[in-house]
Amino acid sequence: MELDYRAIGVRIRRLRKERGLTQQTLAEMSGQEPSNISHIERGATKLSLPTLVSVANALEVTVDQLLCDSLPASRSVFETEAAHILSDCSHLELKVITETIRTLKENLRRLKLSE
Repeated sequence: MELDYRAIGVRIRRLRKERGLTQQTLAEMSGQEPSNISHIERGATKLSLPTLVSVANALEVTVDQLLCDSLPASRSVFETEAAHILSDCSHLELKVITETIRTLKENLRRLKLSE
């Protein structure tokens, strides 16, 4: 299986921004050059295992959280992420999101059956 470096970069960027960090700060925390963080976030470079670990440690996440788009056995990462996304929703927001998810799931399964 090929690693999805773009998806890894998107996750790193989102987590960095959620933590209020600049690329410069993340670079300092992870022992990287700021330009390297920019390249990683754009998926323009293949990051090494030591770099991946240093970035994960700086962001205080596990490596599997950064790699979950490339790992078939990452269900728990997506479930945790979904719970985090929903944690601050109002009752109405939860209702609308639940209905949207239900409809989306039904349509996905219907499409899969018709293949």
